[in-house]
Amino acid sequence: MTKHLHRDMDRLHRDILSLCSTVEGMIDKSMRTLIERRYELADEIINIDRNVDQREVLIEEECLKMLALHQPVAGDLRRITTVLKINNDLERIADLAVNVAERSKCLGKFPEFKIPARVEQMVQLTVKMLRGALDAYVNLDLAAARAIIKLDDDVDELNVLTIQELQGLMQRNGELVVPALHCFSAARHVERIGDLATNIAEDVIYLIDGDIVRHQRGLLSAAT
Repeated sequence: MTKHLHRDMDRLHRDILSLCSTVEGMIDKSMRTLIERRYELADEIINIDRNVDQREVLIEEECLKMLALHQPVAGDLRRITTVLKINNDLERIADLAVNVAERSKCLGKFPEFKIPARVEQMVQLTVKMLRGALDAYVNLDLAAARAIIKLDDDVDELNVLTIQELQGLMQRNGELVVPALHCFSAARHVERIGDLATNIAEDVIYLIDGDIVRHQRGLLSAAT
């Protein structure tokens, strides 16, 4: 690795870690907005998202510039392409954090509506997945990345059960249709955050081993 590439890689690493921290904080706030009904956090999340959008573009531009100027190979090339992918996933996660916060504010108009317990379980598991995926990236931890991928099935199952519960509520009480739909939408956004945390974990595996494991859940489970 040349001196200039090493310098640029260090800066890129710092930038993506900073973005990881920011987006993780957004998720924490959005989940508190939903579960704890801390609606005053919603506007704060929206303001942070604007900053995330700007930083996502800058990191992408830096990655493309490094690919053009340094023409990296092997591990350096994998790291830059991994940062490109994670950078995009983080921006999408930030958008979903905003979506969750907005749905939560709408739920604030229905204080009598009780959020299903499974939604809180989804929230806890999804936050765990995101933190775990980011930690796996920072620590280059292959085992941790594989463990995160396995958790996505649990989030999907909770999402299905939540949908069924909300459908039952709407059928039994027409007055709950509107808040139940807001809750359904929020739960769907939470589930998508879990999907994107899985994407990051898959990218970590690619960074470490060079293996592309997307769409290979069965093969991945057999290998562990």
